[in-house]
Amino acid sequence: MFSCAIIDGKAKVAKEVIDKVDEKNKTVIFRVIEGDLLELYKSFVLTLHVDTKGANNLVTWTFEYEKRSEDVEDPNSLMDFVVNLSKDIETHHLK
Repeated sequence: MFSCAIIDGKAKVAKEVIDKVDEKNKTVIFRVIEGDLLELYKSFVLTLHVDTKGANNLVTWTFEYEKRSEDVEDPNSLMDFVVNLSKDIETHHLK
């Protein structure tokens, strides 16, 4: 799967594979195998978990990564992007 996002005003591309889908626990694990992220990080794994207890649903994104050097910043812009994406999906579903 390919994905593209505008992060810090620049288009970023990543090729990801789905390593695991756990329907019971509502979790999907993605691993980046190509693209811009791997220029900064040796490895990058994203985990999406949805908690559906009661009337409220909670989406949790977890990033696991290894920086190529200490000069590389944490991927805060990417986290902002996935949080906003989750909010947009929520807004769409509430219509």
